[in-house]
Order: sequence, then structure tokens, then C-alpha cells
Amino acid sequence: MSSKRKFAFIKLARFSGLLSATALLLSVLPASAAYKLDVGDVLEISVARVPELLHRVPVQLDGTISFPALGTIKAAGLSPLEVQAKIQATLATRVFRVRMPDGREDSIIIEPNDVVATVVEYRPIYVNGDVSKPGEHPFRPQMTVRQAVALSGGYDVLHATMNNPYLEVADLRSELDSLWAEVAKSEMQVARLRAELGGKQNLDPGAVADSPLPRTTIAEIVRLESEELKTRLADYEREKAYLQHSIDQMAAEAGVLAEQETKEEQGTEADADELKRATDLYSKGTLTSTRVTDARRAVLLSSTRKLQITAQLMQVRKQQDDFARQLERLDDQRKIKLLEELQDANVKLAQNRAKLEGVREKLEYSSQVRSQLTRATTGSPQITIMRKAEKGWDKSAVNEDYELQPGDVIEVALRFDRGDGTVTRLGNNADKASSP
Repeated sequence: MSSKRKFAFIKLARFSGLLSATALLLSVLPASAAYKLDVGDVLEISVARVPELLHRVPVQLDGTISFPALGTIKAAGLSPLEVQAKIQATLATRVFRVRMPDGREDSIIIEPNDVVATVVEYRPIYVNGDVSKPGEHPFRPQMTVRQAVALSGGYDVLHATMNNPYLEVADLRSELDSLWAEVAKSEMQVARLRAELGGKQNLDPGAVADSPLPRTTIAEIVRLESEELKTRLADYEREKAYLQHSIDQMAAEAGVLAEQETKEEQGTEADADELKRATDLYSKGTLTSTRVTDARRAVLLSSTRKLQITAQLMQVRKQQDDFARQLERLDDQRKIKLLEELQDANVKLAQNRAKLEGVREKLEYSSQVRSQLTRATTGSPQITIMRKAEKGWDKSAVNEDYELQPGDVIEVALRFDRGDGTVTRLGNNADKASSP
């Protein structure tokens, strides 16, 4: 028999043996391989004597795995042994050339037992509800609910209320005190703006009479707002005084310039008469031309001075009118600004009061929860497993020793005994009571 025929015969015999082994393997799968692969599982495929084929492949979103020498095959819904059998059936007829340690190349025919596919990473499990650290956790074979809860930090009766009521009550009380202070400040700000609009010098301390703040705190708020009122009124009076002083100063300067303008006008008229007289004498030959030129120069100079004085007088009167207009507008602008500030202060006061009411309601609720938790004694947890099935998600109640599967979602709900024969669930469903 030639070597080629002998090699083909060996391949045929091994393939026949592979089919027999695969049939035998599949015949026992239902009893030994109940777990079905799904998206998120990771397989490790290894082939003896061919280390280059060692790969880790995840089950992708379409339920398939991809292997370099294998291509793409369906894995979701199959057990690890079924996937291994499919890989063995595909690779067993292949011949691979591998490089030996001494550098030579050799041909290797893969046998069924050379191929191994194992799950090295399972889909995670998820723990939700009344545990310290809810969320995603890695799955380990034969993991129980008790172990999953331990990974989540154990049961947490305070987590059931979403927040620690003892710490929350303290935080809410601090926030409530701060909001009372903000409300008091806003009320006094409104009172100060109204007093300023009415021209009053003092504030009404009764504006915050219903506040639970200490009297010293309220007195300090009143003092600060009173100081601001006095400061703003004083600044307003100084502004008015400055404008009035400027008006008076401009009026005085305008009077001086008007008097100077009158004198310059008289001087100009005199210079004009002198020029006329000099011109007449020059025409009679009794006066030289130099005297006429000097007279003309004097008229020109006095006319220029008169124009300059007139221009200065007009500028001063314009400034006087501007200051007078500013004084007239000062009250209107101040009133408009105060009305805008009063509107903003009323809005802020309403917002602070709304926040105050909200925090007060939260504080009452948290105090009730804390009171219930103080009296409560926790009972057995209510554990529900949600598991993906062919037609959706199955939901069932289990105990702490229940064995999990990859992808399971564990819902934990703690309950406490009210002492009146009923057991109430904590957390989001705290208002629902059931018999123990």
C-alpha cells in the first residue's frame, strides 16, 4: 500500500472513530450537561499538540463563536459538551503543520480527544434589593444565594430605606435650620426694600416672628439689614446732595460768565466806536493808518473774547441742565431698581419657603422610618430568582441555599415584625404588609 493511500486510510478510520465517539457523547448529554451557553459566556478552545490553536472566544450577541480554524458556529442554547462535539467534528479531519522544537515542520492530524472546549468565564449574576452593595458579580460553579449575598456585602436593613434614616434625619435637620435662616434673611430683605421704598428709617422686626431661629440670630439678621438700609439711604442722600451742589455750582459759574459776557459785549461796542472814529479821522487826513489798524485789531480781539465767553456760558448751562435732569431722574431710577429688587426678593422668599416645606416633610417621613426601624426586628429575607428561559424570564421564590446559574437576577427584600402579628417589607414597598 502506498504512503498516500495509507495516510488516507488512517484519516478515514479516525473520522469514523470520531463519529462513533460523537454519537456516544451526545447520547449522554441530557444527563450530564444541563447548562446551556448564552451571550456573555466565554469558552476556551485548546487542541493538544497545536498550541497555536489555543483561544478564548466569547459568545457574541448573535449567539455564535468565532474560531480561526473553525469559522463561525452557533453556540447559544447548546451545552458546553455539545459545542465541544461540534468543534471536534469540524477539526478532526484537518491536517495542521506545526513547527517542532528542533525547527522541523511536521503534519499533525487532530483526533477528537485532542480538542477540548471549556467555559472559563460565565455570565455574571446580579443582586438587587436590600443588600449593602447591589450590582453585578462574577459567577462561580455551584454558587448559592447565600454566597451571592455575601459578595454583595450582606443584608442591609438600612439600605432598604434607600438612605440611612439616622444620618438622613441629622442631615435634614441641618438643612432645615439653614433654610429657616435663608427664609428669615429673605423676609428681612423684603421688609428692608419696602421700608426703603416708603422712605422709612427703621425695619419691622416682627417680619420674622414665626421663625424658630434663636432670638440672637434673628436680631443679627435685623441688625445687618438695618445697617444696609441706613447705608443705602445715606448713599441716596449723598447722591442727591452732589447733584444739587453741581447744579448750584453750574448756576454760579453761569452767572459769572453771563456778567463777563455783558462786559465783553460793552468792550466790543466801545472798540467798534473807536474804529469808526479812527476811520473818519483817517479819511480827513488827520490820523495815520497805523492807528486805524490798531483799532481794527482791538475790535477783532474783543469780538473773539466775546465769542469764547458765549461758548463757555452755553457749555456751563448745558451741564447745569444735565445735572438737573439727573436729579429729576434719580428718584425714578431708584424706585424702578427697588421694585425690581423687591420682586426678586419675593421670588427668592417663595422658593426658600417651598424648599423649607419639602425638607420638613422629608424630615417627618425619615423620623417615622427611623422610629419604625428602632422598634423593628428583622425577619427572614424574601428572595426571588429571575432566570432567562426560552419564552422569557421565569420568576420563583427560593431560599438562601438555592444553587444559582449564570445570568440569574436575585431580588432581596428584608422584612420586619411590627409586633402586631404582621410582617412588613422594607424599602420601596414599605407600605405593603403581609402575614408572616
